Amino acid sequence: MTKFFNQFASDESGATAIEYGLIAALIAVALISILGTVSTSLTGTFNRVATDLDAANLKK
Repeated sequence: MTKFFNQFASDESGATAIEYGLIAALIAVALISILGTVSTSLTGTFNRVATDLDAANLKK
C-alpha cells in the first residue's frame, strides 16, 4: 500500500492538465471582459447608424 501512495504522490501527469485548465480559464475571463467592452462600443455604433439612417429617410 505504501508503494501505491508513493507512486501516486510522485505522479505529476495530472498537473499538466490542471495547468492547461487554469490557462483556459484565464483566457476565458480575458475574452469575456474584452467582449463586454467591445459590445458596448458596437451597440453605440449601430445605434448611431440607425439614427443616421432614420434621419436620412425623413429628409426624402
